Amino acid sequence: MRYITLAAFLASSTIHAQDITGRWVTVDDNTGKQRSVVEITVKNGKASGRIVEIFDKSKADKTCEACTDDRKAKKILGMDIIRDMVQDDDTWEDGTIMDPDNGKIYDCKLWVEDGELQVRGYVAFFFRTQTWVREVK
Repeated sequence: MRYITLAAFLASSTIHAQDITGRWVTVDDNTGKQRSVVEITVKNGKASGRIVEIFDKSKADKTCEACTDDRKAKKILGMDIIRDMVQDDDTWEDGTIMDPDNGKIYDCKLWVEDGELQVRGYVAFFFRTQTWVREVK
């Protein structure tokens, strides 16, 4: 009986450790300052993420003038920046991420490593990976 309980605990902690849903704090690559909170949800097998908080209050009403798709001139606060991610084992891929500062859209891959969300945006063989941390309230 102890082994079954231990196995169930290990299986549930592994599943939870790989859960990308929830609120994640983004960090500026250059300054190390917190920038925003992105909430990731899964609906019908596809993950998406939207900006739910911007720490620099002077940017709270900013719109995405550089965007070239349906997000053009829309408020960044509340905007979907991650779209159409599908799960493949421990990673989520085949979707996109958009940088609201420049409007550029990148292919995307997400995975949890050591409790932190690894967010990789890439074009062909060139990529950049950011580490986002789970919001603590």
